[in-house]
Amino acid sequence: MTTKFKAACVQNCATADVDENIEICTRLTRQAAAEGAKLIALPEYFSGLEVIDRMIHPVAFPEGNHPVVAAFTALARELDVYLLLGSLGITSADGRIFNRGYLIDNGGNIAARYNKIHMFDVDLGEGKKVEESATIAPGDEAVIADVEGAALGMSICYDIRFAHLYRTLAQGGASILAAPAAFTKLTGEAHWHVLQRARAIENGCYVISPCQYGTLKGGAECYGHSVIIDPWGKVLADGGEGEGIIAADIDLNEVSLARQRIPSLQHDRPYAFDNPAPATQ
Repeated sequence: MTTKFKAACVQNCATADVDENIEICTRLTRQAAAEGAKLIALPEYFSGLEVIDRMIHPVAFPEGNHPVVAAFTALARELDVYLLLGSLGITSADGRIFNRGYLIDNGGNIAARYNKIHMFDVDLGEGKKVEESATIAPGDEAVIADVEGAALGMSICYDIRFAHLYRTLAQGGASILAAPAAFTKLTGEAHWHVLQRARAIENGCYVISPCQYGTLKGGAECYGHSVIIDPWGKVLADGGEGEGIIAADIDLNEVSLARQRIPSLQHDRPYAFDNPAPATQ
């Protein structure tokens, strides 16, 4: 089992041109690999995304002929690295799209797939309403992927607000949690770092979360600030607001140490909830 390695996050601002996004993210991935990263994570919808009439429209293809899948499986094999493709738009039979993340192993094989479970259907006020479920089909399965013996719990963006998902992943053996995102600037400024650090602290896990930055086609603004966080909640690297990469050393012994200090994963207890508060009028 690999206990020590370098992880990296790619941070981009996706254009409307999938080939341009592949070129940019390939260059940044090569840079991360040249700096010694063995696990390289890319953001949600890094290959293209726009918001039209409050609905999310990612670049989408069937998995079998998705140009990003082909390009990045080949790249993982060439560079001998694991790639976490934060998410791609994958067309589904009913016309909606799966927001699907992939772990590609260092042989260029698809090692795991995860369909985003929680849909970003929100009203942030001042006309900032988003209805992800109008165009995106939700998933219904939690996924833990293997990175040379290290267990990585997969999630995407809005999932980060649902702590029970990460508890399930950690209790299922995950020592690394990943939440690739295209987090909005408005919510990112208020909540991004707090949520990422909380998931790390609650579960004694590393958290690796690449995030898009800047203004996307259609006017949506992404927060950036890709982060790598240790199991004690310390931010090891922060991507700020521009294009680039971040990297940090991962030592899974730190997961064991954090969980020995505060063994909360062993302290969950069942409880009754027979007298809920009355509904507000």
